[in-house]
Amino acid sequence: MAERGIEKNSERKARGRPRAWDDKTSQNTIKSLDRAMAVFEHLSTQSGVSLSALSEQMGESTATLYRILFTLETRGLVEFDQAQQLWQIGPAAFIVGARFLRRTSLVERARPVLRALMEETGETANLGIQKSDQVLFVSQVETHANIRAFFPPGSLSPLHASGIGKALLAFMDQEQCDRLIVSADRQRFTEHTLCEADQLKEDLVQAKARGYSIDGEEKNLGMRCIAAPVFNHYGEIVAGISVSGPTSRVSVDKISSLATSVMTAAGNLTTALGGEPAAH
Repeated sequence: MAERGIEKNSERKARGRPRAWDDKTSQNTIKSLDRAMAVFEHLSTQSGVSLSALSEQMGESTATLYRILFTLETRGLVEFDQAQQLWQIGPAAFIVGARFLRRTSLVERARPVLRALMEETGETANLGIQKSDQVLFVSQVETHANIRAFFPPGSLSPLHASGIGKALLAFMDQEQCDRLIVSADRQRFTEHTLCEADQLKEDLVQAKARGYSIDGEEKNLGMRCIAAPVFNHYGEIVAGISVSGPTSRVSVDKISSLATSVMTAAGNLTTALGGEPAAH
């Protein structure tokens, strides 16, 4: 009987969560862990912050924050600069992030594509994915030029003011695109930022028709970006590839030739992922 019971249990389907716990109510939330993660995420946006400043920013007591930070420090997720008395993200955070990137072959397969794109165009090549209403930059190959665009892995940028962001919006499901446009805080960064929903939608229609998007000084004056979509084997957009640089080099008369290179690179990565490049 015992042996049959063991055999029966071994055949049960593995579960990722307890039965009937599909809801997201407070009963499933560990409040102390949630608070610790909030501290960790906030700290990740800082280059270094004192305990007192962090307390003021988050509205938490220094005693509570210190216990959280000390716990995270024991795991290497944060570290303390004794000389400057500042807390900052630790090396284990990068290790965890790197493991996330290795979960998919996207970043690994993109590296040679990005490098070839940079060498061909002479401009910084970027890879980004959607994260809520922002672009998360996950890989970059910098140009050799002295003046360059710089979006280190882990950087975030609003979808509406980013070349990759607009490529993602233009080629995603229309319902999802409309929902993101309506819900997003379309902040104005420069006089060229497309803040009005109708204006942005028209720009996305044009981007989809030609196969690439343009960020024409919409986030940073003097910088231009050209981006194209990357698809998976389901035909879903999963990322965007771009080149970015100063308008003195990425000039209006070079947009067409640079766009051809970017679309080719995006198509090559799409093919490497088992997808089919967009036809234009």
